Amino acid sequence: MNPLLSAIVAFFILMNLLAILILYLDKMRSQKEGMERVSEGLLFFLAAFFGSLGVFFGMFAFRHKTRKWYFLLGIPLLFVENMCALYVLYLIMH
Repeated sequence: MNPLLSAIVAFFILMNLLAILILYLDKMRSQKEGMERVSEGLLFFLAAFFGSLGVFFGMFAFRHKTRKWYFLLGIPLLFVENMCALYVLYLIMH
């Protein structure tokens, strides 16, 4: 496998693990009064920056942000965008 392709796959996996972790931390903070929360903007940034699968998985695994229509619509759309961008990178490298 191409080393650059391996690096991109590793980056994709790390971003999604980071997204799941941050969503989990925000869920824990939401249950405690007075804790500083993670902004929704950061969650969307992570999703746009190749962490959409992690955000989507975390939403349903932790039942967090699932009542917000813009998460239910936006995160799957960002997943499609992530997959298209990864496909374009794959085409460029071959």
